[in-house]
Amino acid sequence: MKRLLVSSLIVLVLTVTVAVVAQVNRPFRNGSVWSISLIRMNPGMENAYLNYVAGEWKREQEALKKDGQSLSYKVITTETHGSGDWNIMLMTEYKDLATMEANEAKADNLAQTVVGNDEKQMQGYRDRLQIREVLDVRTAREIVLEPRR
Repeated sequence: MKRLLVSSLIVLVLTVTVAVVAQVNRPFRNGSVWSISLIRMNPGMENAYLNYVAGEWKREQEALKKDGQSLSYKVITTETHGSGDWNIMLMTEYKDLATMEANEAKADNLAQTVVGNDEKQMQGYRDRLQIREVLDVRTAREIVLEPRR
């Protein structure tokens, strides 16, 4: 009798646990992943850097989109409040982290086609050092405020 009672109690606890876990309903879900560059354009060099963003950077972003490697991109500017603040944010949206990481080699090959070989790309980095400073590069996940579908 004691065994039957203990067994019944275990079954009851497991059943309630499974029912509670199955009822967890989060009002949010994971969305896309963003690669975010926080940049400070040097004083007086805003137009020079924005010309690069509107030209070469945009061409590369459009090629990534056309190739299906990225979903979208954005450029956001803001005022600075101190000498260590960023004033432009470059954002590239990917379906998910796995897609972003899986396409790294393809993205490098695409940059070779759109921007040029490694030497040309390195020269571009050196040239841009005169007009901007990259303060940080981060990967962030968007949270969609809707339940999982």
